[in-house]
Amino acid sequence: MQTITYFLSHPIQYFSPLLKALAKRTNLKVYYFSDESINGKKDIGFNQPITWDVPLFDGYNHAFVKNYSSHSAMDNRVFDAFNPGVMKILFKDKSAVVIVNGWTYSSTIMCIVTARLLGKKVWLRAESPLNQELRKRKLILLIKKILLKHFLFRFFINRCLYIGTENKKFFNYHGVSEEQMVYTPYAVDNAYFSAQHKLLKNDLPAVKAMLGIPEQKKIILFSGKYVSKKRPLDLVKAFHLVAKDNYALVMVGEGMLRTEIETYIQVHQLKQVYLTGFINQSDISKYYAIADVFVMCSGMGETWGLSVNEAMNFEKPIIVSATCGCSSDLVVHGINGFIFNEGDTEQLAGYLAQILEDNGLRESMGKMSGKIVGDFSIGVSVDNLCSELYGTD
Repeated sequence: MQTITYFLSHPIQYFSPLLKALAKRTNLKVYYFSDESINGKKDIGFNQPITWDVPLFDGYNHAFVKNYSSHSAMDNRVFDAFNPGVMKILFKDKSAVVIVNGWTYSSTIMCIVTARLLGKKVWLRAESPLNQELRKRKLILLIKKILLKHFLFRFFINRCLYIGTENKKFFNYHGVSEEQMVYTPYAVDNAYFSAQHKLLKNDLPAVKAMLGIPEQKKIILFSGKYVSKKRPLDLVKAFHLVAKDNYALVMVGEGMLRTEIETYIQVHQLKQVYLTGFINQSDISKYYAIADVFVMCSGMGETWGLSVNEAMNFEKPIIVSATCGCSSDLVVHGINGFIFNEGDTEQLAGYLAQILEDNGLRESMGKMSGKIVGDFSIGVSVDNLCSELYGTD
């Protein structure tokens, strides 16, 4: 059985199912740069301490590398992770393949350079979508192209693990060949969420009652942090344009923009808007189950949007902004939902009305979401990684 050493910034609930599945077919050891997501510290995005209520370490070997950073959170700054111990680990490590996520942290660069100097293969998984990359300043694009195309990808990275269409275009743009790329689609635990869908779908009145939401309401659902990247106020404004007595907007999440959202709701006297606060993983399925349409209106920085995957497992129509990294893969416009221009609340409102007022369209779009998301699975990622691993040069 081949050995893989995988370096990650910190434990993430979305990654654990992938690591568990990969460990069944490889000798996997995972090293984390930080324990900030499990030690009860304040989450910057949610603006409160978070402790996940799902197992993050089941089924795979892991360890934490001492982080000498003075920063209290992992926020994509270079020295949020400073773990010189990774070099010692790699010197002792017997694996032929090292996987890293991105290149943001100083510790990730240490891993890449050390591994290559030791003759190991380095596989890079990154999320960057080309549609967002091309919106950056020309000077930034030029500098990144020089550093990535002519240095990092050329001399240090053996395989690029891409998560979707826009991410593949990003690698192509920076000179990565088809032979260097491995498809590892961004996915959630489809088996778990589809099982939750089957469990809850026949008892929706009871679920709504449990959540304190009137049974007759058609539900527009948002799930995410109340932060600028997610643009939650766009959805509140769109709801204002389409609001009817039988519509309700459920905003699952928490964050710094709560006060701004509450002020808008109060000033415009909006009814039936529910700001739930942080909802942990064990309860999130109830909200997906009662939704009639799921919306992600994010802007720059939303490299994918895994809550879309989750909602699709509950056979929900999806409306996403064209900026979202997943928009090119998970939503077929007019088939399982709609894609709107970021910030265009009138266009978003029109699509909301179209879905909510047409029961047949809503049902057919939901069914298509369920079919589409089946192709975005952890199993596909593991199969492709193992095919490359056991046939790697």
